[in-house]
Amino acid sequence: MEYLFKAVSFPVLKVGDFIDGMVIARKKSALYVDLGSVGTGIVYGRELMAARDMVSNIRMGDRITAKVVEPENEDGYVELSLKEAGREIVWREARDLAEKKIPLELVIKEANKGGLVMEWEGIQGFLPASQLRSIHYPRVEGGDKEKILGELQKMIGQSLTVTIITADQEEDKLIFSEKETQTEELKEVLSKYKVGDIVDGEITGVVDFGIFLKIEEGLEGLAHISELSWSLVEDPRTLFNIGDKIKAKIIAIENGKISLSIKALEPDPWVRAKEKYKKGDIVQGVVIRLNRYGALVAVEEGLAGLVHISEFGTENTMREKIELGKTYPFQITLFEPDERKMTLVYLGDVEKEVKSA
Repeated sequence: MEYLFKAVSFPVLKVGDFIDGMVIARKKSALYVDLGSVGTGIVYGRELMAARDMVSNIRMGDRITAKVVEPENEDGYVELSLKEAGREIVWREARDLAEKKIPLELVIKEANKGGLVMEWEGIQGFLPASQLRSIHYPRVEGGDKEKILGELQKMIGQSLTVTIITADQEEDKLIFSEKETQTEELKEVLSKYKVGDIVDGEITGVVDFGIFLKIEEGLEGLAHISELSWSLVEDPRTLFNIGDKIKAKIIAIENGKISLSIKALEPDPWVRAKEKYKKGDIVQGVVIRLNRYGALVAVEEGLAGLVHISEFGTENTMREKIELGKTYPFQITLFEPDERKMTLVYLGDVEKEVKSA
């Protein structure tokens, strides 16, 4: 007899284990589960109330997964929790969906200044604004947070196709991304374009750092402020409006993003300047910017050089001697057109001997 006891081994359960079993009885106050060699499990009391929605759909003979709350109570049953097990199963599925990057169609429930709130399988998740596709990203002048929130709130009730990018059960953190869903689709669309292509598009956004151009449905590119004109652009809004139809040149395609240039469609003034200017030339220039580093001076449209602050001594002295928008005589002390680099010295009202560079 002692030999038989040693030969038969039974699995030892501990709190927190997950176990499968078959429902063998349903009563108003309890649910009984056959756990095989482990014994009989029971879901009752607070655990039964917590899982009442799940229990209402369970039938005799159904196989279920439950979490062990008490390996053996005073009546000899294994106390089980369906709700805890259900939550674990959902998080496992979330991690699987994240790993496989499977798209989900979810409805936007709420909005805050950081992004959008969505719900999946009873778990509240977050879609950061930074993870929105460019077509949905709120473009607000000056990055005003209240205005951004206003734009995000307009999306409440809409459905978006997203993927799970973070599923952290311990932190109760579920993060979605709309950007990730377009990977394959975007690759196919982008395959039609290459660097150097000239495209027609409609301006869909004008912001401090440039303009967004819709090239085709679902595909946008960004022309950075530095690529809008050969001349200095302080504010893109002075040159472009939403709805304008323009041409642009593709200058880069990286990480699913298209970079555009408007100025690349115009002749490069630095190329012409090679034949026109040289170090030592005295030129007339218009002051187009003043700051603590010095003065930026346009010798002609799209061709500008820096007069270093050291030429004036202090910023106050510089501002006393020259003004924005006015023309003064300067001498070229460094001229490297291939590097698009030029430095100047201010000659004042009377041309003076210039220090050698």
